[in-house]
Amino acid sequence: MNIQQLEYIVAVEEYQHFGKAAEHCRVTHPTLSMMIQKLEEELDIKLFDRSVQPVRPTSTGTKIIEQARKVLHQVSLIKDISHEEKHNLSGTFRIAVLPTVAPYLLPRFFPQLLKKYPVIDIRMLEMKTSDSINSLLTNKTDAIIIATHIEHKDLIVYPLYYEEFYGYISNNEAIFKNELIRTSDIDGEHLWLLDEGHCFRDQLVRFCQMDNVKMHQIAYKLGSLETFMRMVESGNGMTFIPELATYQLDDRQKQLVRPFAIPRPTRQLFLITRSDFVRHELLNLFIKSLKEVIPEEMMALKNTQRLV
Repeated sequence: MNIQQLEYIVAVEEYQHFGKAAEHCRVTHPTLSMMIQKLEEELDIKLFDRSVQPVRPTSTGTKIIEQARKVLHQVSLIKDISHEEKHNLSGTFRIAVLPTVAPYLLPRFFPQLLKKYPVIDIRMLEMKTSDSINSLLTNKTDAIIIATHIEHKDLIVYPLYYEEFYGYISNNEAIFKNELIRTSDIDGEHLWLLDEGHCFRDQLVRFCQMDNVKMHQIAYKLGSLETFMRMVESGNGMTFIPELATYQLDDRQKQLVRPFAIPRPTRQLFLITRSDFVRHELLNLFIKSLKEVIPEEMMALKNTQRLV
């Protein structure tokens, strides 16, 4: 048994497919299959049920893979300690980011960070809040950026910045003529909202007291903010966008933006790691590079804003 074999069985369990697992591990399909078969022979147990698609681990295989994840995490920590002691920024840093944050935050600093420190291997994943937290607790990511403050004995929370919500309104909507958005003016029938499970949606529904929005909301289950913005620009309905998104708009698009009346709904963004994460030099560099591109007015909560 070796570390490589453990990596292979974890990959197969994650991708539920030998070919995709091999591609992820950057080996050929036959090589991965042979190595897993040798492990099964050594343990005298079948780890996967190959008679079904997608491939699933056997009941014993599930227990072994769970232990394999723990072993691989400990191996990763050993490597991380070595990198940290040598002030070495190399190695993989896996971070999950909210889909309502990634398109507007990452382009502001990520390309410059990689250009300045090409040795850094940062893997960005877009995930909803619940999936992000689960990925962190199960060692599938090293850090997450979410808009929810959580308290957990195994996690460390780093505050990042504050971000207002804005309305993005078609010029065909009656509310377009208003300079400010009041929650009483919002018509759920013409509102484009993300599907349930997105904290961006949940925070706004609570703030606007739109408990009945499910009944009136335009049916669009797989939308993204970018899709909704294009719908608004084509003359249909309204949606909400985060503050950083407004910095990417041209003059024509900015005419569709409306702030909320005071108090204005605002979210706080956090970066969260596990308490056993030891790559502090890399983490501090990442946070510093991120904060340097955030407008100064977004670094503190204003008295005109209300956290949601």
